[in-house]
Amino acid sequence: MSGPGALSGIRVVDFGHHVAGPLAAVMLADQGADVVHIDRPGVTPPADDAFFNRGKRRITLDLKDPEDLKVARDLVRRADVLIENFRPGVMDRLGLGWAESRAVNPRLVYCSMPGFAADDPRAGVPGWEGVIAAATGNCRIRAGHAPDGWDDTRPTYTAIPVASNFAAFCGAFAIVAGLTARQRTGRGDRVEVPLFDAMFEAIGGSGAYPVAQGLPPDRAISSNGSGTYRCADGRYVQFNPIGATPRFLAWFLDAAGVTAWAGEGLTDRARQDRDPELRRLLHDRLTALFLTRPALEWEELANAAGVPLAAVRTLAEWLENGHALAAGQVVVVDDPELGATAMPGAAVWLSATPTLPGRPRHLPDADRADILAELAAPLADPAPVASPPTDPTSTEAEAASPAAGLPSGEGDAVAALPYAGRRVVDLTQILAGPSAGRILVEFGADVVKINSPQRRVGAHGFVNRGKRTVLVDVKSSQGQQILWRLIEDADVLTHNFPERTAERYGLGYEHVRARRPDIVYVSVSCYGYGGPWANRRGYETQGQAATGIMTRAGGDGKPAVLGPYNLLDYGTGAMAAFATAVGLYHREVTGAGQQVRTCLTQTGVYQQASLAVQAKDEAEPSRPSGEAEPGRASGKAEPRGPSALGLDGWHRFYQAADQWFFLGADRHSLPVLREVPGLEQALSGLDGSDDDAVAAALEAAFRAGTAREWTDRLTAAGLGAHPVITLAELMTDPWARSRGLTVSQISEEVGEVVMPGIAIRVDGAPPRLGHPVRRPGADAREVLSRIGLADSAEALEQGWAVQMTALPPGWDNF
Repeated sequence: MSGPGALSGIRVVDFGHHVAGPLAAVMLADQGADVVHIDRPGVTPPADDAFFNRGKRRITLDLKDPEDLKVARDLVRRADVLIENFRPGVMDRLGLGWAESRAVNPRLVYCSMPGFAADDPRAGVPGWEGVIAAATGNCRIRAGHAPDGWDDTRPTYTAIPVASNFAAFCGAFAIVAGLTARQRTGRGDRVEVPLFDAMFEAIGGSGAYPVAQGLPPDRAISSNGSGTYRCADGRYVQFNPIGATPRFLAWFLDAAGVTAWAGEGLTDRARQDRDPELRRLLHDRLTALFLTRPALEWEELANAAGVPLAAVRTLAEWLENGHALAAGQVVVVDDPELGATAMPGAAVWLSATPTLPGRPRHLPDADRADILAELAAPLADPAPVASPPTDPTSTEAEAASPAAGLPSGEGDAVAALPYAGRRVVDLTQILAGPSAGRILVEFGADVVKINSPQRRVGAHGFVNRGKRTVLVDVKSSQGQQILWRLIEDADVLTHNFPERTAERYGLGYEHVRARRPDIVYVSVSCYGYGGPWANRRGYETQGQAATGIMTRAGGDGKPAVLGPYNLLDYGTGAMAAFATAVGLYHREVTGAGQQVRTCLTQTGVYQQASLAVQAKDEAEPSRPSGEAEPGRASGKAEPRGPSALGLDGWHRFYQAADQWFFLGADRHSLPVLREVPGLEQALSGLDGSDDDAVAAALEAAFRAGTAREWTDRLTAAGLGAHPVITLAELMTDPWARSRGLTVSQISEEVGEVVMPGIAIRVDGAPPRLGHPVRRPGADAREVLSRIGLADSAEALEQGWAVQMTALPPGWDNF
């Protein structure tokens, strides 16, 4: 029987603005939390307010007014969670900082999402998306998707607020993890996810490499004919038959009636790798083949054959797509101003605690009377702390805890983490699911990673960091014996099988809950569950194609995969971690498990959430008007394609004498810009009404100095600016290294390796990095011993159930 949302009873005060804060808060509201959003007086909400503040109560407060500030402090005193994304120091100056808030409310989970952290030398720099993109190298075109003759040093701008989104995803997860820890300790904690730091979660495996080899160059995904192809109707498809075997390509060629191509070696991956001409021949053949049918016909044919292929759609098309609506990835809400309005559904789905994404927003200050009446009532005593399901003092629990066997002090730190003693069986593959498991490791979980024998394990050194790794054939009877022994002792099971595949393996939710009733069962997929596309396969590129992201990145009519980093894979990893956290919190409170789900296409909609609000009587999605980025209030078209440098002349990339940098300003900044040394003459005579004239004047002036000189002058004036940093520079940056955003570990396989560290900061119980992962399968004997099968290890290997020798490399793709 369905119950209330998993976070029912949790009170959140949302001081957020723009994207990061409100997005994290709406993710909590959709799970049943009572969120009170604080609006600033005199601000007209943009169209995307219909999404970012749905399901919340609202009160307008002028925090510079003593009486309104008192109301804000009273809300904080009664809250379970506070969310804010001001620059460091703003909340402290208001008397609403962590120290003051903790003093009056020790149970508060306090989440800050500034552009740059308080201890970052750039803390005072306005953290516009373009500034963060320049600082983290998130302004390059995806390898293989640049126009012919493209200058690789030239940056590109996207309207998708990637850094804000990742901060929100990670912040929402960390908040729920903090609430879970509070169930045990009775104490709150402070979480910080700066936008700059959050980008290291987005970078993921792109920033992982053995020091001896160095950071490899970007490589286009072209194996087995992968690519974007034009079809007979002028539309495009994104075809991605990658994987450990050529099965997807062979299935597609069979379905298309060109099986004979296999006889020419066109499905032989090893030959293609040795012979670029053979790879080129396959691409040319596919180019001609796709021109023989319309895009949607190819999509149906390929997906009936089980092949990852998606027609490229616009976001407007996805918001009206039958699968997106049936699966709840898009909902239609009766907004008080816009009427029936399509927008993103809930970020994650839970079986026992339904989400509440259909609740329309309240308009600013609509709940003032109710909120003030609640504040006038006596403050209730805090809820009692629930007892944890297991007794952490028991010998059995100590053996199960990831703290067991660690050096003195380190074990205590791990034991304080939210998921200490929690066991996870991770069956997921590629990037999204394994990333969720890695995040759970960082917050204390003990994760056993299961991969198939005789298969390459992609990005293993990063996504499986901190896990125990074993290679098991879960389709075999002996492999099932191993798996079920692990599941019977697990708190969480994660997989990324398409819908009904898990059931065919006997691993569906009902199968698992029959043996482990309180399991949190996590499903990750490309297209999600519950709609007609539930059985379809897909990767990052299919998720971008289906949800409209590729149409934003492409130029000259040809769509392109956006950005150098996998914003859907790693974004879905954070979303799956959030889904798991909500499931575990519900279990902590009630003792009941449930199934939780998320998918790449839902993450694709959330990455575009600020652009994904469409009133049903509109032909195109509504555009936010000024709050998300400066310049949009002018009604200018959204910047799209590889040639986009920014929103307008005030807010864009510029080329200095030595390199590019980003300027974050708006036309109201003209008086300030005129005072910047070197710009006085260039801007004299301009009144700011002509953006093109401003851009031309700045372009000429900026060529006279270096990017560092200009950014120093501009930031000293209080404007946003940052030089464009390459990924190689970022991964070796001394400050990033000192803060654990980039880390080194010693791999038994390749020696010292560099990779992104931990994006989330927690004061009281800092996340742990996790030990260097060994070669895939190297922990098999330890895992088998833990479940009582140590004596059967050799027999299991001889029966092909486990692989313990001739292990595949974990760093072969770096």
